[in-house]
Amino acid sequence: MKRLLFVSVMALILAACGQEASQKTFVFEGNPLVRDCYTADPAPMVSSDGRLYVYCGHDECFEDKPGYEGKYGFNITEWLCYSTEDMVTWTDHGVIMKPTDFSWAIGEAWASQVMEYEGKYYFFVSTQCGDPNCKAIGVAVSDKPEGPYVDAIGKPLITDEMTDNGPRGWWNDFDPTVMVDDDGTPWLCWGNGTCFLAPLKHNLVELDGPITILPMENYVEGPWLYKRNGHYYNVYASMGQTLETISYAMAPAVEGPWTFMGELMGEEKDSFTIHPGVIDYKGKSYLFYHNTSLSLDGYGPATGRRSICFTEIAYDQDGLIHLK
Repeated sequence: MKRLLFVSVMALILAACGQEASQKTFVFEGNPLVRDCYTADPAPMVSSDGRLYVYCGHDECFEDKPGYEGKYGFNITEWLCYSTEDMVTWTDHGVIMKPTDFSWAIGEAWASQVMEYEGKYYFFVSTQCGDPNCKAIGVAVSDKPEGPYVDAIGKPLITDEMTDNGPRGWWNDFDPTVMVDDDGTPWLCWGNGTCFLAPLKHNLVELDGPITILPMENYVEGPWLYKRNGHYYNVYASMGQTLETISYAMAPAVEGPWTFMGELMGEEKDSFTIHPGVIDYKGKSYLFYHNTSLSLDGYGPATGRRSICFTEIAYDQDGLIHLK
């Protein structure tokens, strides 16, 4: 009886959201994708192993304080990973990294993106370092898409002093997105309030030129930079009347000039943030985002209890994006 009880308890523990040992599978039942915990800031990536991986933060808003940093605020504690081969059956890979795995970071698992490059996987993350108002971008590396990931350089890649922007300078440096251009140049794009761009060296862990600013109309945060069929795209969180929306811009080159193409997705009820990620997979195109439609543990929708979702999109003959 004691052994049976022990096994049952362990099964419950391993089934919990974010447990590294779980490796459980589940079937997509409609949005939101993940239904056993709160998830935010989805970042899709198709690996050379043929699987689609989605990386996200684990949303665990505080319950003991009111306001943005309290019950309805943000408390993103670790990064999770999910994968699929058919968009129906998904594998939960659990926790792949925490902010405290970086010796220089003190918390907050903000948005991230993984890039497969020359046989390795580079995990670009945004987190908090040192001063409570300091946001920074770091990079970790792994031999496998699901990790484990380790800090690649032992220090932040981007810090506040590199992107002074007046009174908003302490809140700029998060939400990284990375792409490799046709000429082999890796580009890093990021920023809250201001959309920054910089080339990376071919080791992906050092800048290879100055940081510039991409002028993006109605830009808030969460850029997603990519190239498709000769067009460069930046899909990002923009500002609606009261909550964020998703807009996008197009350009003939990564450095511009960029043309604002308008809003792609409107506000999601009760979710101030929305955060896009775009990917092609097995002949279809998908937009990932998050909303606050999930209720767990007796809590209803709240801006700090988000859930990742996806929807199919299409491109017309001019490269314009449309929701399907």
